[in-house]
Amino acid sequence: MVEINSREFWLATWALCLGSVLVFANLHMTQPLLPLLAQEFQLTELQVSWSLTIALLMLGVSLLIYGPLSDALGRKPLMVLSLLGAVISTFAISQASSYGMLVFWRGVQGFCLGGIPAIAIAYMGDEFSRKAVAFAVGFYISANSIGGVSGRLISGFVGEHYGWAMTFIVMGVLGLVFLLLFSVLLPKSKQFVAKPLHLKQIINDIIFHLKNPVLLIAFLIAGGNFMMFIHQYSYITFVLAEEPYQLSTHQLGMLFLTYLTGSIAAALSGHISKYIPAALGMALGILLLMLGSLLTLVPQLWVIIVAFMMNSFGFFLTHSLASSWVSHHATRARASASSLYLVFYYMGASLGGLVLSPFWNQAGWLGIVLCSLVVYSLTLWGSVWLYRTKASV
Repeated sequence: MVEINSREFWLATWALCLGSVLVFANLHMTQPLLPLLAQEFQLTELQVSWSLTIALLMLGVSLLIYGPLSDALGRKPLMVLSLLGAVISTFAISQASSYGMLVFWRGVQGFCLGGIPAIAIAYMGDEFSRKAVAFAVGFYISANSIGGVSGRLISGFVGEHYGWAMTFIVMGVLGLVFLLLFSVLLPKSKQFVAKPLHLKQIINDIIFHLKNPVLLIAFLIAGGNFMMFIHQYSYITFVLAEEPYQLSTHQLGMLFLTYLTGSIAAALSGHISKYIPAALGMALGILLLMLGSLLTLVPQLWVIIVAFMMNSFGFFLTHSLASSWVSHHATRARASASSLYLVFYYMGASLGGLVLSPFWNQAGWLGIVLCSLVVYSLTLWGSVWLYRTKASV
C-alpha cells in the first residue's frame, strides 16, 4: 500500500486533485453567467437555471453507475474516459445555437463529470494506506472547493469580456490540459481487484440503507441544505445585477470567493467533532445557514458578502460532518452508502430551482429567504433528531 512519503502518493494525489478541480470548475461555471444567458436567450430565471440544474441532476444519476462499473472495469480507465467525455461536451456547448442544445450538452457534460466524484476515493482506498487516505482526502475536498471557485471566476471574467460561448472554449482548453496531466500523473492501479457486477446486491444494499432512518435523515439533510445553498447563489446574481448594485458578470464571479470559508469549515470539521457530537455540529452549521440567510435581507453589499461567507462556512461544516456520519453509521456496504449520500446531495440541488421559482416569482429575494428558512428548519430538526437518537442508544 502507498504511504504518504512516497512519490506515488503525491503523483496520485495531485492527479486526483487536478481531476477534481476540472470537474467542479465545469459543473458550477454557469452560475455567474445566468443573467447574461437570460438576456441572450430571452429566458426567465427558472428557465436559465436549467443550465446548472441539468448538470447537477445528471451528475447525481451518474454516481449510481460509475461506482459499480469501476468495481468491475477498473478505476483509472473509467476516470480518464469520463474526463474525456466532459472535455468534448464542454467544446460542444460552446457551439450550441439554441438554449435547448446548450441544456442538452450540459446534461451530457454533467453525466461525464460524475466519474471523478464516484471513483476517486475508491481509488485511494485501493492504493493508499489508511493514514495516507485520510491525508489525501483533505487535499481532494479542498480541490473541490477550489475548482468551484476558479470555474466561476474564469467564467465571470471571460463571459463579461468575450461572451458566454468563449467561456466554454476556454474551459475546454483548460480541461484538455488537465486531462493530459491527469492521465500522465495518475499511477495505474496496482491493488485493484475486479469484482463482477451483481445488480441484485447493489439494489439490496440501496434498499437496506434507505430503510435505516439514521442514514436516511442524513441523506435528507444533505439534499435539503444543498438545494437551498446552491440556488441562493443563483438567484442572488439576479438581485446584484440590478439596481442599486449593478454588478458586472466579472464582479458576480468574484462573489463566489465566499466559498473559500467552506474550505476552512471542512478542514475544521474533524476538530469540532472532537469536542461536540457530530449531529450537534450539523445543527450548528444549519443555524449559521439560517442566520446568514436572514442577513442577506440587509440591502448593503458588504453585509450580503459577509452573509454568504457565513452560509458557506455553515453549509460545508454540516456537509463534512454529515458525510462522515454516513460512513461511520453504515453497518454494511459503506461505499454504497456514501454514493447514495452524494445522490441525495446532487438530486436535492437539481430540484432547488423548481422549488424556489414560485417563491421568487411571488416575493423576489424575500421569498427565497423564507423558503430557505423553512427547509433549513426541517434539516435542523433532522440533525437534532439524529443527536437524540444516538444519545439514547
